[in-house]
Amino acid sequence: MENKKENTDLSIVIVSWNVRDLLRENLKALFKNRQNINFEVFVIDNDSRDRTHDMVKKEFPLVNLIINNYNAGFARANNQGIKKACGRYILLLNPDMRVLPNALENMVSWMDKHQEAGIASCNLLNEKEESITNVRRFPEIFDQLVIVIKLPHLFPALLDTYLMKNFDYKNEASVDSVRGSFFIIRRAVVDKIGLLDERYFLWFEEVDYCQRVKKAGWKIYYTPEAKCINYIGESFSQLPRSKAQRYFRDSMLKYFKKWKPGWQYWVLKSAWLFVIFLVWISSLINLKGKSKT
Repeated sequence: MENKKENTDLSIVIVSWNVRDLLRENLKALFKNRQNINFEVFVIDNDSRDRTHDMVKKEFPLVNLIINNYNAGFARANNQGIKKACGRYILLLNPDMRVLPNALENMVSWMDKHQEAGIASCNLLNEKEESITNVRRFPEIFDQLVIVIKLPHLFPALLDTYLMKNFDYKNEASVDSVRGSFFIIRRAVVDKIGLLDERYFLWFEEVDYCQRVKKAGWKIYYTPEAKCINYIGESFSQLPRSKAQRYFRDSMLKYFKKWKPGWQYWVLKSAWLFVIFLVWISSLINLKGKSKT
């Protein structure tokens, strides 16, 4: 991919779906914190019904707006922006984020000093300015199996290792993967390994990309050098629960089919089918119970 503009430090790619007001605050914070770096912003609107595109056109004329007439999902929509990006670094940023002062400048500076870093993320905070879980280990058969059968509802400690509950967010560290909500990628990484895998509609695409980056010889880092407020999951919360679970299930199975031994894929698929069967039996029993009353 050739740069179309010179001296662009950072290309920010935001995929938005029906979160117009949060996106407005996100963009305000970005342009307010435009200090010692040159950046460009791409907003990819995934067929929002809240007039997001009108707001962006009217209030943020500097934004490069891409309007989809269908929901392209996370990976494909981000790729639309990445293909047009010309920065030395590319930041995938969720629309429900608000960067704090100097965050962008600090991240670009940090990446410049850490040439071994292919991907990095920063300290994500909730509205109370408490650190949010941002790093985790690569998925393994045990932790994903207990998620499928919902054991963490009864025994949450089963996921402590996978979610790295003891991770110290005050110190930088090389990690397996970071969340895709603030996901800065070195240009050389994209040039070498390509775009996000569009077989993932939602979930697991950033984990997959971290695997590819590590395989190509770079490291994944968490650093507290920058901070952002994360209004978690506003887009995801609009999805019906059944559809969200289907996206999650499909992405999990695609990830294991791609990266793990075949038997692990079939164990997880069988577990999902068993859970779906139990849900179907339960709903059937409930319907029969209602018909008798």
